Amino acid sequence: MQLEEKLKLLPAKPGVYLYRNADGEIIYVGKALSLKNRVRSYFQAGAQHQPKTKVMLEKVAGLDYIVTDSEVEALILEQNLIKEHRPRYNVLLKDDKSYPYLKITLNESYPRVQITRRHVKDGSRYFGPYTRVGAVNETLRLLKKIFPFRSCKQREPAARERPCLNHHIKRCLGPCCGLTDRETYRAMINEVCLFLEGRQEDLIKHLTARMEEAAGNLEFEKAAVLRDQLRSVREVIEKQKIISNGFEDQDVIAMARAFDEACVMVFFVRGGKLIGRDHFILKGTEDLSRAEVLGAFIKQYYTGIDFIPREVLLSESVEEEKAVIEEWLTGRKGVRVFLKTPSRGEKKKLVEMVAKNALLTLEQVQSDGAAQGEEAAAALTELAGALALERPPRRLECYDISNTQGTGSVASMVVFEEGKPARDQYRRFKIRTVTGPDDYASMQEVLRRRFTRALEEKELFSTGQISSKEAKFYRLPDLVIVDGGKGQLAAARRVMRELGLEKIPAYGLAKEEELLFGEGQPDPVALPPDSRALYLLQRLRDEAHRFAVTYHRNLRGKAGLKSLLDEVEGIGEVRRRALLKAFGSISGIEKASLADLTAVKGMNKKAALAIYAFFRK
Repeated sequence: MQLEEKLKLLPAKPGVYLYRNADGEIIYVGKALSLKNRVRSYFQAGAQHQPKTKVMLEKVAGLDYIVTDSEVEALILEQNLIKEHRPRYNVLLKDDKSYPYLKITLNESYPRVQITRRHVKDGSRYFGPYTRVGAVNETLRLLKKIFPFRSCKQREPAARERPCLNHHIKRCLGPCCGLTDRETYRAMINEVCLFLEGRQEDLIKHLTARMEEAAGNLEFEKAAVLRDQLRSVREVIEKQKIISNGFEDQDVIAMARAFDEACVMVFFVRGGKLIGRDHFILKGTEDLSRAEVLGAFIKQYYTGIDFIPREVLLSESVEEEKAVIEEWLTGRKGVRVFLKTPSRGEKKKLVEMVAKNALLTLEQVQSDGAAQGEEAAAALTELAGALALERPPRRLECYDISNTQGTGSVASMVVFEEGKPARDQYRRFKIRTVTGPDDYASMQEVLRRRFTRALEEKELFSTGQISSKEAKFYRLPDLVIVDGGKGQLAAARRVMRELGLEKIPAYGLAKEEELLFGEGQPDPVALPPDSRALYLLQRLRDEAHRFAVTYHRNLRGKAGLKSLLDEVEGIGEVRRRALLKAFGSISGIEKASLADLTAVKGMNKKAALAIYAFFRK
């Protein structure tokens, strides 16, 4: 159905609309109280649009929409679709998928506290996101010091005859040995949650009551442990700045912006005390008002947050969407949530302080980014001059082969764009046609597969049979680097000539002398040891080597586990996976006690005994 016909059929109901380009790729997702009115407003004759919107509308070739029962449902669906498709013309949290969280596995009998980068609905409680890995590691270290939760990797603690070292140094309650019951352990985990929520005053009341109860029951050792926990929690509180004389839970959000990006700073106030802060960089903010940018951030940010305070203080009013966002947050929290933009008093001063921090952070981010961009541009220009290229190569690809004495050969393809790693475009290959340690033939197989796929995808893409999102290899490099010397380069160039891609420059980078070997060049190119171009190529080569070796090691570990455990009767694929997950390696399985093996999910006494006996023959 043509776009004009779809516009005529739009319903006057709440929902989400999706614009697609000629390749079928989703380029914008929006929500509306009335799909009919909102979407048609984009295409009215004489409508005045911002430059960014005009560019987007020129690329719109298709329209989809989803009707919902309410504007709140539309808001939720809009954020889920933005997170899934990351459309080019939406405001996006930069790299939000990679932010770490602290995860408490409440779906387990004896929950653990872990660092994760995946936020999924699995019954666990998530705290974050943290913008600095250092901050989340520091928080986890502090938690381990204060609370004796288990740190073993198994979903359920495997039964042991003797407790581990952590129990002996009072860093674990010892559930694996039956030294604590589930209720006591859960009470401690609830205290961890209170701490992470910033409700330290409530935590102090809990710990004090438990300490007094233990002392009253003459359990002086237990009371002493609780006393030490209290002391540690109070030390944390003393370091926190008092923001309010009340005991409010608040998030304070302010923004600073440049032309095409913005920095949003969030201060976390819990119980009237400032317990931490985070900043987030947003891309694609040009041509939007400050209120629109802040509204987009609030919707994306609170989609991935478990704890929502009763009050959110903002530097800009989001009046247009305030009611629906408050309704959505209230539904998630279960009690009324307020968005406020203070105009005077202490709250106004607090928002101004957060805004000042946002501005300083944005200036630092832009300064660092500009410096990195200038450094990368200089390195590429220097490289183009040294290799006599027509222009600085925008896209570099490097290939490396990894094997163990010729077995289990794999290869990696690593991509740098504008001098920076493009990790979503890395590819890895299992060598299929080569037996034995033949790096030349392996390199030829990989390049043949890579460039044949590129030519096939280019044809399908040009005829509209696949979209850019489905095409994984159609982008061609401006420069190919192979890990090795003349032999590896000759093998690579032979394949490129066969496929008609000999115009793409290619060089071999030898490790020892760090020389660049080019086809038909009598002498290799030696870049100065302190040159930015050499440093860039070394990073590229080392990244390709790391990626290949990691892949090879993972496959070798799985193959070793499979081949070894194939000899044990009653151990199939499911049990192999469960054992590897529980013990991490063959060595771990070999050292495990009979009780530990029996406790693994999917195992029984007979299978555990077979493995136990196998490793002790």
